Amino acid sequence: MSKKIILSGGGTGGHIYPAVAVAEALKRRLGDDVELLFVGAEGKMEMEKVPALGYRIVGLPVVGLQRQLTWHNLRNNIAIPVKIFRSLSKARKTIREFGADAVVGFGGYASAPVLWSAQRMGIPTLIQEQNSYAGLTNKILGRHARRICTAYDGMERFFPAANIVKTGNPLRGRFSKDSCPREEALRHFGFDAEKPVIPVVGGSLGTRALNEMMKAWISSLQGEAPVQVIWQTGKYYEREMRSFLEAHPTKGIWQGAFIDRMDYAYAAADVVISRSGAGTVSELCLVAKPVIFVPSPNVAEDHQTKNARALEEKGAALLVRDAECREKAMPAALELLADPQRLEQMSRNIEALARPRAAEDIVDEILKLIE
Repeated sequence: MSKKIILSGGGTGGHIYPAVAVAEALKRRLGDDVELLFVGAEGKMEMEKVPALGYRIVGLPVVGLQRQLTWHNLRNNIAIPVKIFRSLSKARKTIREFGADAVVGFGGYASAPVLWSAQRMGIPTLIQEQNSYAGLTNKILGRHARRICTAYDGMERFFPAANIVKTGNPLRGRFSKDSCPREEALRHFGFDAEKPVIPVVGGSLGTRALNEMMKAWISSLQGEAPVQVIWQTGKYYEREMRSFLEAHPTKGIWQGAFIDRMDYAYAAADVVISRSGAGTVSELCLVAKPVIFVPSPNVAEDHQTKNARALEEKGAALLVRDAECREKAMPAALELLADPQRLEQMSRNIEALARPRAAEDIVDEILKLIE
């Protein structure tokens, strides 16, 4: 008889793609002997992304609490109790009709109703916490989860120590420091081997602070950069930043809204400047690249800063505050490039934190719960 597993989480790619990575690992391991169902929040990105990858998904009417005081948010917050009740009812019905053997949650309010319902129905639950500071949903529901899979040390602050297993964060794709030849990566971006390479990565939507940092730095040059830069602007800022670069043509700059081949960007990189979301941190550990983190200040519980500090404390990364990155991040990167010994040490330190089998290890824990 095939095993039936619900995977839940959503709202951001940071919750969705770890769930998809585990789904892919389950299919690799069990093939036709596993049936998977995703549960997300109506109207959120998972309702489009998950079916596009070939998985079935059920949407719940659950919504998150809006902290900013506006009339729209006030109306949203007033409706939350009704939507929670409806979500719990639909979650219980979904679990019963699907016949779930286990429910796995990946964070975000979308996972709360189905995890809470499963726990009260006696169905084993597992939580995967991506960050070094646990999110509210996971902290509450982790008290009754059979297993909590984490990526950082010290998570007994949030969860029962006996139930914690350090697996790392599951990633889609095959990231490693030997994933592709550097020469091939340099050709992809039109670069040569004579100058070092710095990817500046602000996420798919883009990051105002990192884009302003690049504008200020390019404005200080005389039409040619002393290093080669892969500048990922994000889709929100693509037109503005493309216009800026057209007005300030500078040799050695590759610019794009997205980086379709992150394996090439990492292979070409000597130092990376990046946000510190959980998935990005895990990728950088696998590719063993020295990194300067510029954490986003606009995330729950300031978890990106906590992620970055966890690596900084191990000598695996540097941290520059968002408000200071315009003046400090690029000079810090150039200073690192002038110190090969420090670069090599940072590379060794970050590689020591890599967990290349995270998805497979989480599958091991799921199967232990239901076998």
